[in-house]
Amino acid sequence: MNFFLNIMLLVTVTSQSIETPRYQLIKKFEKFEIRDYGTVITAKTAINASFRESTYTGFRRVANYIFGGNNQEKKIAMTAPVITQMKSAQSHIVHFVMPSEYNLESLPDPNLQSVKIEEEKLGVIAAMRFGGWATEKKSNRYIQIFLNQLKEKDIQIIGDIRVAQYNGPTTIPPFRKNEILIPVSYK
Repeated sequence: MNFFLNIMLLVTVTSQSIETPRYQLIKKFEKFEIRDYGTVITAKTAINASFRESTYTGFRRVANYIFGGNNQEKKIAMTAPVITQMKSAQSHIVHFVMPSEYNLESLPDPNLQSVKIEEEKLGVIAAMRFGGWATEKKSNRYIQIFLNQLKEKDIQIIGDIRVAQYNGPTTIPPFRKNEILIPVSYK
């Protein structure tokens, strides 16, 4: 039993050492936050498939890039979260935010033409956290709850909804962190 608990602790500590995008907290509500992420550099790929297939395929494509699938065969540190932008039921964009030590000029070019490296203005985002596996069904349930909360607060949505997954596949559901990220207009 102690061995299992030590392994879980190690996984939790290890996952906390992965870089995440910096943001400025604008306002904290009871169940969500408004944050300003400014501009980040992302590696991203578009997939025309279901949420699940898009997330898996997109992850593999972008992971290929950071694990050396680039013109310099350079390994780039993994960051969290993996973000799936929901364009429609069958069109998604999967993003990895690049580590802050890089700029566009210092990042290698992807070997896969389907992976793009771009500066992206994330800007002001409403974020709501949820646990467990971020399946399409569960994500959509939290999206609906979140949309209702934003409507109640009269906060205007200005972009595509995104699902952010912070943990690797070996993290068990009670320890998983996910967020719904929605670009908003907030002053």
